[in-house]
Amino acid sequence: MSERRAIRVEQVLPYPPEKIWRTLTTSELVGKWLMPNDFKPVVGHRFTFRTRPMGDWDGVVQCEVLACEPPRLLRYSWKGGSDSNPAYGSRLDSVVTWTLTQVEGGTQLCMVHDGFILPGNQFAYDAMSPGWGRVLDAIGRITAEASESRPRHAN
Repeated sequence: MSERRAIRVEQVLPYPPEKIWRTLTTSELVGKWLMPNDFKPVVGHRFTFRTRPMGDWDGVVQCEVLACEPPRLLRYSWKGGSDSNPAYGSRLDSVVTWTLTQVEGGTQLCMVHDGFILPGNQFAYDAMSPGWGRVLDAIGRITAEASESRPRHAN
């Protein structure tokens, strides 16, 4: 019997939603906190993430932007893996949703990665669960670095 699971991580980051949105939707910045990509924040845009191949899996995650409501909601499909990899790199057909909510002290950033079908995706689920928490930490760090490196306008 199969079971469907989702990974949910959230964190309050001390930045306005617009700054975090920039980190989530600028291809170069996404490459710093996740993987190299050709992302564009446009509904219907198909893009890929690329990582190290594993077994018969080529390391490519095929994605499509499903929803984009700046600076509040970003959702994209996440498909990759290989039917012949029973562990890491098993076929995964899922959806990643980012929700940004302005709160006192910054922005509540919530990420839900839904569509893990167990037992087939158990290894991916177990590996990615702690990984997504580290990604949120990296998004905070990259947002801070991007904020510091942006030129300030003279008053």
